[in-house]
Amino acid sequence: MALSPLFRRVDFEHLPGWRDDDPADAFEAFRRSAFHSAEKPYRTGGLGVETAAFEPAFADARLARRPDTGASRAFFERHFVAARIEAAGFVTGFYEPEVEAVLSQDAAHPVPLLARPRDLVDVDDGNRPPDLDPYLAFARQTEAGLAEYFDRAAIERGALAGRGLEIAWLADPVDAFFIHVQGAARLKLPDGSVRRVTYAAKSGQRFSGPGRILADLGEIPLAEVTMQSIRAWFGANPHRVDEILHRNRSYIFFRDAPVDDPALGPVAAAKVPLTPGRSLAVDRLLHTFGTPFFVDAPRLLAFGGQPFRRLMIAQDTGSAIVGPARGDLFAGSGDAAGEIAGVVRADATFYALLPRPLFEARP
Repeated sequence: MALSPLFRRVDFEHLPGWRDDDPADAFEAFRRSAFHSAEKPYRTGGLGVETAAFEPAFADARLARRPDTGASRAFFERHFVAARIEAAGFVTGFYEPEVEAVLSQDAAHPVPLLARPRDLVDVDDGNRPPDLDPYLAFARQTEAGLAEYFDRAAIERGALAGRGLEIAWLADPVDAFFIHVQGAARLKLPDGSVRRVTYAAKSGQRFSGPGRILADLGEIPLAEVTMQSIRAWFGANPHRVDEILHRNRSYIFFRDAPVDDPALGPVAAAKVPLTPGRSLAVDRLLHTFGTPFFVDAPRLLAFGGQPFRRLMIAQDTGSAIVGPARGDLFAGSGDAAGEIAGVVRADATFYALLPRPLFEARP
């Protein structure tokens, strides 16, 4: 597969803030992907960054102990070539919510998080019926064949009731919805324990964000849409929660995903725990998991009050993350991380760090 012409080689010294960033945590995130890739290599993305080209860097990372700032930077400069992505860039933020939950429904906790149903099947070109929406990657197995799965409104009205799919129960449908949006959560149980869940599958329909819906309805100016403003609107209009949320037909199913280190985030699409401030969600169809990206978003100050110029590792994806220079920055877990993630909306320049064997073989 040819390397995309969207990549334009630049010197590391031309990356704004490259020498000011401490990439040690990014190295640790990259190292986790290196260990996973040894068990199951990542799929090559459509921009031609071949997974096999990472192996020298992965092998080196698997052998290394945690290096300091200078050694981490030298590692990336030794194994990679910096290349600017010639496309308009934009970043948002995501996080892992912490929410109180119970394992058995009661009057105060009526909202379930559900496990993947048995009749939900993956769809690809090999089993897709001709009359099924080509967008759908999941469908419902019926006696007559595959059909579109129940959407959010149908599920929340009881389409899957009685199947024993409930993982836990929450008090607030808005909390549950944002867990769906983030794709993971820490569930704080009454006995003081924490149960961590992450994305398992989805019903398949297209995602429609409540911020865009509320902006289109004239309820919140688009420029003022943040997670905080959306939550405030729902708090002021509880009688309209279902009306707005049901316009997003996509529904998310979860699975247990314990993580040994509480400082790390959930296990995400790249099958490794996310690193706060260093893991990046990208368009999985275009990019290859494990790819380092240096993200330059000088007007973004939510991470520590300084212009955001950091090395990130591609380790997750999302329905709204579409395009070669579109990213979602993982802010961490809990309310403080949510305050950061909820306000991240910024233009950005993306520099991919491409494995030297791949880039230098380019004609």
